[in-house]
Amino acid sequence: MNYRMHIPAPYMHPIYTDDRIDTPVGTDAPLPVQILARNPDGSYSTPNATNAPFFNIGNPIRIRTTDTLLVATTTVTADANRDLLGSTATELPTLDNCGQYRKLVWFYFRTGGDSTNYRVLARATDHNGAPLAANWQELVADTLPGGANSWGRIEIPSAGDGYYDQYRIEVRRTAGNNYILISKIVGVR
Repeated sequence: MNYRMHIPAPYMHPIYTDDRIDTPVGTDAPLPVQILARNPDGSYSTPNATNAPFFNIGNPIRIRTTDTLLVATTTVTADANRDLLGSTATELPTLDNCGQYRKLVWFYFRTGGDSTNYRVLARATDHNGAPLAANWQELVADTLPGGANSWGRIEIPSAGDGYYDQYRIEVRRTAGNNYILISKIVGVR
């Protein structure tokens, strides 16, 4: 057999062909694949100065994996230290095993517009899952945005990355009547 060797630009490895399979490599087609450009009328042709091929070389696409961590319905009361699960035991986390998530996103729907405060607490744990120390680090304490029958969204933490192992999210009505708060928390890797 008669073998020919082509080294198409910009490739550094040779492509070997024989007489039966010829790789069309030349000054008009330097790659073994022909690149076509779309014309204004919708047809395709070899690229030139008037119909250059379009390559989007903008920001790379980053795939972010998310997991639903909690879906809960909470009756918001005036009780101190009540978390989204209804617990007032201050050492119990609302969310556990969250160290793989850089951020949490809390979506909620308020059925009442009564004044409500919320607190987000976080802490790290050791390799056995026990807290490194007693108490919590307070990430935010603020008024829950929104009125009656409104949706809200809060990022935890609001700036930077989290990667905390445990979170406790507390809600407390400071005026008015009890109401229902429906929450969904998503972890973003």
